Amino acid sequence: MNITVMSYGGGTNSTAMLIGLHERGERPDYCTFADTGSEQEYTYRHMAAVNAWCESVGFPTITVVKPTQPMMVSDGSLFNECVRLGRLPSKAYGNGSCSMKWKVEPQNRWNRRMAETLGIELNQITRLVGYDADELPRYDRAIALADKQPTKLRFPLIEWDWGREECVEAIARAGLPQPGKSSCVMCPSMKKHEIMTLRKNYPDTFAAVIEMERRAMAGEGQAPQSRSGLGRTFSWQEFIAKSDAELCLFSDSGTPEVDCGCYDG
Repeated sequence: MNITVMSYGGGTNSTAMLIGLHERGERPDYCTFADTGSEQEYTYRHMAAVNAWCESVGFPTITVVKPTQPMMVSDGSLFNECVRLGRLPSKAYGNGSCSMKWKVEPQNRWNRRMAETLGIELNQITRLVGYDADELPRYDRAIALADKQPTKLRFPLIEWDWGREECVEAIARAGLPQPGKSSCVMCPSMKKHEIMTLRKNYPDTFAAVIEMERRAMAGEGQAPQSRSGLGRTFSWQEFIAKSDAELCLFSDSGTPEVDCGCYDG
């Protein structure tokens, strides 16, 4: 017995992969989403729309997986963990342990439980990963480490030669809204225009993130004082203050801020 498990990340690639599988008559056995509890609000809304689409075409709905370690369960989210410790997400310090703890490990634990439940070996599980044809370096790195993975890996978008454009077209073809970039609300990899969009669209969330950054940089938590801000080479708070000052200095009086319209999801 072999099963396929699709990794749903909440963004363009994984949504398009679901649609491409349906168009080719391939039905995954399971679809899992590792939830940090701190995803963008629009990601959660889009996942509800994708779940409805899955039901309409006879696909499995998305199984949400979360950490099971007691302290992480108590925190409930990566954001709350950062607040409790008084630190920034690990990517702000140059490593990816936040993704490992909140994304990779919960998925691996789910794989192990499923293998035990079904009485199969881990190598009888094939995980479908949504790297697209415009991400070949990322794909090459994954392939180089594939023999160290207990489960098998498959990259359907690469097989179909689907890049970002093809993924966007597939989502439109299915009648689904475009998902936007999936990330945590305080991800250090966010671009500056994405930071500005978060501030504009979700001011309360943005204010909470700024306070988290302030505490970490002031050394008010359990972790040592952070010398870097959320932007890794800059702090979000300083970036916003500078942007506001420049807007006042160079814009006409009363001219509203205009979103740059960039899309990098």
